[in-house]
Amino acid sequence: MTINTVEFKNSLADRLTEKINNKSATLGVVGLGYVGLPLAVEKAKAGYKVIGFDVQLEKIEKLAQGINYIGDVNDEELIQVINKDKFYATNDYSLINNVDVVVICVPTPLDIHKQADISYVESATAKISQYLHKGMLVVLESTTYPGTTEEVLKPLLEESGLKCGEDFFLAYSPERVDPGNKQFNTANTPKVVGGITKSCTKVAATMYRNVLQADIHEVSTPAVAEMEKILENTFRNINIGLANEMAILCNKMGIDVWEVIDAAATKPYGFMPFYPGPGLGGHCIPIDPWYLTWKAREFNYHTKLIETAGEINNLMPDYVINRCMDLLNKEGKALNGSNILVLGVAYKKDIDDFRESPVISILEQLERAKANWNVIDPNVQKFTLLEKEYSTNANITNEILSEADLVLITTDHNSFDYKTIAENTNLIFDTRNAIPSEFVEKSNYYKL
Repeated sequence: MTINTVEFKNSLADRLTEKINNKSATLGVVGLGYVGLPLAVEKAKAGYKVIGFDVQLEKIEKLAQGINYIGDVNDEELIQVINKDKFYATNDYSLINNVDVVVICVPTPLDIHKQADISYVESATAKISQYLHKGMLVVLESTTYPGTTEEVLKPLLEESGLKCGEDFFLAYSPERVDPGNKQFNTANTPKVVGGITKSCTKVAATMYRNVLQADIHEVSTPAVAEMEKILENTFRNINIGLANEMAILCNKMGIDVWEVIDAAATKPYGFMPFYPGPGLGGHCIPIDPWYLTWKAREFNYHTKLIETAGEINNLMPDYVINRCMDLLNKEGKALNGSNILVLGVAYKKDIDDFRESPVISILEQLERAKANWNVIDPNVQKFTLLEKEYSTNANITNEILSEADLVLITTDHNSFDYKTIAENTNLIFDTRNAIPSEFVEKSNYYKL
């Protein structure tokens, strides 16, 4: 009897789809950070057996003890899926032999020249390729430039001797994680999926539909999905750049930019409010647009608007320092030797993440200016500055406020007692419009 090879190949997608639907598939996640761990927990909660892979032994050891290190993961839910043997972590990549689906969630940083560094993606893919087997699905979630899935992952995986779209399936589905967001999380944020072939898209979309409680939007290619993720964050980068430039101009003109934005936001159409700040932070908005500018050079195109917005946002820490110097000068003081109390090192409110935080740049400049600086952040216990580790204070006291020549608000945590700050501070520079107007009566309060 002759076996129809095409039918056999196509049936691999049907078999994997069936395993996903009946929850008999084993799912893997490579990279157990801010994206990977929440996704792994959601998969385990959905009833799948999940294996998490990471090269950092510290993470694996913590997870073995049921210790959570990601703010957006519920402690009890993590312990529950571990105790039910639905999830465990390992650094043994040979166990990829045992999984039906593996999702890559590793970092994609920029190098010192702001060029794409996909070495973590390449390394993870090479390891997966060693243990790739027929009927397996591989999905990349790490943010990257358009073309990565097809130009980098596909050839690496096909080094196994298997053919994409026939023997195994490959797709891209960009992560959409907003740390600290109380409304949208991994489970309920809509997902975009684009596969190398239609069967790749179908299988990947089926997996996400069984895991998430959100709409799954299928697109024609991985490149479309890769580009849409960069568009999301470039849109925010450019609009925040506009807000920051407006803040600089409004300060020169003696106009309150925050009041301007609130007034513009009353228009029910054609305007979306974005707000200025001390600079951009996190692993997405400050980084993702540069992936596109790097890729654009391949097509002899210069992304002028994107780069201009990036320049404005990157200069905001310098602007903050210059404003601090001006405010102290009005008091007859120099930045050198002044006591500067910095409130917040996290890149946004109510989280413990200080990746790419503009506050680090501000602190570096304070250190170089020989200011006496101190940081209070109830969410971040330790941070690294100029290759040295520092600890933060957790509590704000009247004494520490009164001793400061300048209190610099860089992160608007809800846990800060802004009434106490306003009443006991000699000079305040608020880069986040954090202090409510009813608490501000003195002439020593300044906003970005």
